[in-house]
Amino acid sequence: MNAIVVPGTLKDSLSLLAVVLERQTEMQATEIMTDTGAYTDVVFGLFWLLGYRFCPRIADIGGARYWRIDPSADYGILSGIARHKINGKLVEENWDDALRLAGSLKLGVVQATAVMRTLQIGDRPTKLAQAVAELGRIDKTIHALIYIDDENKRRRTLVQLNRGEDRHKLARAVFHGKRGELRQRYREGQEDQLGALGLVVNVIILWNTLYINAALEQLQAEGYPIQPDDVTRLSPLLFDHINLLGRYAFSVPDSVVRGELRPLRIRQTASKMSPKGYSRRCKSLASYRECLGKHGARGDQMFAPRHFR
Repeated sequence: MNAIVVPGTLKDSLSLLAVVLERQTEMQATEIMTDTGAYTDVVFGLFWLLGYRFCPRIADIGGARYWRIDPSADYGILSGIARHKINGKLVEENWDDALRLAGSLKLGVVQATAVMRTLQIGDRPTKLAQAVAELGRIDKTIHALIYIDDENKRRRTLVQLNRGEDRHKLARAVFHGKRGELRQRYREGQEDQLGALGLVVNVIILWNTLYINAALEQLQAEGYPIQPDDVTRLSPLLFDHINLLGRYAFSVPDSVVRGELRPLRIRQTASKMSPKGYSRRCKSLASYRECLGKHGARGDQMFAPRHFR
């Protein structure tokens, strides 16, 4: 996960927290999106204390509990579902300890993998864990209400999760030699393997991005209409056009050394097709755009580099 090895005995949610806090990059995350299995009330509270917006996709959101701070407050039509009360006294009593825990995690004094010892004694949560969970219930209630009401947020969450799955699919395809298994015995060796895998994956993503951009520029130069909405749906995580097996040659032409791109491979049938030709093949404007994206902008179709098969 992000070239960081996390012990498999932890819950997915705490593993995610470890990945966010231990990443070695200057990029700062703002929204953390996961599937249903990676959220708990405690994790909602920890992410809120650390300043992150935790946005899991909750499968059983219809049966979720909704919490209120003031039992006498009138929430209108939501008053009927907000039947559970937050224990504000417990939060107040443990507020200083919660801030110290968040600061220790942020500064790296305490690793996320060691949080379980702080928040749990045996099978019972500590008072601090209960207080963090109370904070998490507030944030989870806000998240659930926004998730239900905001269609754009639901779509954005789904798109981000799909991108993550596409990235994992690409990594599994690249990591074919060991069948996705790390064989090093120690954490440092495992992270070296993951780092090498991430490097190759990033090279493929950068390659695809450069040539997708070149293909779009050529389409525009030839007069084909490029819709911004269509461009946002293009993904650099495609790999069907890349041969991951066989011999690897690291010699490159002089033109590539100079920073030039390889010539685009333009199929004869596609290059002679005018925009009207696309329209005749497509029954509607929507399908026309789909044809344009399929036959004009995808690297493995019309504009794949010559040596990609």
